[in-house]
Amino acid sequence: MRHLTLERSLTDRTYAAILDAICDGALPAGERINQDALAERLNVSRQPIVQALALLKVQGFVRDSGRRGVVVAPLEAASIAHLYELRSALDGIACRGAALRGAADARAWGPKLVAEGRAAVASGSVKRMIEADMRFHRFLYELSGNPIVAETASLHWHHVRRLMGGYLQHYRVRDSVWDEHEAILKAVMRGDAEQAEELARRHADGAAASFTALAAANKGHESRPGEPAAKGRRRT
Repeated sequence: MRHLTLERSLTDRTYAAILDAICDGALPAGERINQDALAERLNVSRQPIVQALALLKVQGFVRDSGRRGVVVAPLEAASIAHLYELRSALDGIACRGAALRGAADARAWGPKLVAEGRAAVASGSVKRMIEADMRFHRFLYELSGNPIVAETASLHWHHVRRLMGGYLQHYRVRDSVWDEHEAILKAVMRGDAEQAEELARRHADGAAASFTALAAANKGHESRPGEPAAKGRRRT
């Protein structure tokens, strides 16, 4: 039993490392995954690499590509639109519920989260920015009083995280994101359910438009066989 637990833990760590690399752009869309190099980089055998990639395939982060082997799945406009259609609805429901049931907690804890988000922007760290963004939205989900909202959103958070990472690396819209977050929070703090829902939906719809534009810009620029990753990209 202990052996199985250790093996599972190693696979989990390998999965997390590869997912992090995809989400922060170290493994960009279209990049061929060299399993031997990855195993050496992570100091593991091939087995946890294969197991981790199998799970990532199911989740849509990597895919088989014929003789190229396994590659990082591209960012596709249709998938982004579908994901953010759902997120717009979830965020709207969450912020309406937060305004109705969590205004006091929003006033107590929300401003600190906004300050942390602005500090993350000032740091220039994409990783910190993504983490701050996720904390803010999870906070609103918790305030909604509807646990199903958070459970449903959690199924898609890593895809959202990947999109945020790619976008933040290319575009400097970071301060405006937190301006929008602060406006949403203020509506929640006032108990203005209609305004909170409207601003949350507008925020998600704006993100969808931005991420769709990013996918269109990246289309055709994924790594080709024999080509190195684009200049400035980090490798795992």
